[in-house]
Amino acid sequence: MAFILPLLIVNITFFVIPFVKSLYMSLFDWKLLGNKLFIGLANYAKAFQDPKFLHSLKFTFQYGIIVTPLLFIVAFIMAILVNQSFRGVGIFRTIYFLPVVISMTASADIWLWIYNELYGVLNHLLMNFGIIDSPIAWMHMPSTSLPAVCIMVTWKMSGFSMLMLLGAFQSIGDDIYEASSIDGANAIQRFFRITIPIIRPTIGLSMVISVIGSVLAFEQFKIMTAGGPSSKTQTAVYYIYETSFGHYKFGYGAAMSMILLVILAALSYFQFAVMKDSTK
Repeated sequence: MAFILPLLIVNITFFVIPFVKSLYMSLFDWKLLGNKLFIGLANYAKAFQDPKFLHSLKFTFQYGIIVTPLLFIVAFIMAILVNQSFRGVGIFRTIYFLPVVISMTASADIWLWIYNELYGVLNHLLMNFGIIDSPIAWMHMPSTSLPAVCIMVTWKMSGFSMLMLLGAFQSIGDDIYEASSIDGANAIQRFFRITIPIIRPTIGLSMVISVIGSVLAFEQFKIMTAGGPSSKTQTAVYYIYETSFGHYKFGYGAAMSMILLVILAALSYFQFAVMKDSTK
């Protein structure tokens, strides 16, 4: 009991108590000043009729649908490349993983400079190669701002998924591949019939972590797009933040947070389903 007591205290302090408090607040018209009025489930009903909240959810899922497969494909390719035994492979692993240790705020600022329409490196290179005639305001148009943020997040987070996949690749014993070779399996058959089924739980975990991260996206859009133009790139967490701390509607913000929590719980359930090892 003494060993789990510190962890128990941390969980109760930073997870259980805030959850109960948020659930309690969601049942009230809870503003910064004045009396708190109990309104039951009115905040939840309001959320499902709020076009801005529904749009933020739609945009969040749109972002997740784009960034999740993009991040996974890049991470999968990198994991295959560094899952080799050659001189200097550790250097490549370090380089691929390095963006992960950079904070999201710093990463967003770096790429915001790259995308800048006046002095950004990207516009400069594209104009020098004759691909574009004039600078593009990448972060001021919905058609370009979302892909631009997705590229930044992929650059930053693919190293984390690569590390997970690399660990899964290296957990497969050589004897399994040797036995399959004796049975006549070629490289493609070994990859799809041995490697993929064995690392399937890790693939599932990697993708679901990416989906959950996309649902909770906030910093990258706050810094790079500020939710614009016209709130077109405002994620669910961003909208909850603006509602709670911009308009001081803490009860309504708590209700939307509870709705988002239910969505994340559903994704977690999906995670456990995907992680089932089909080889057992």
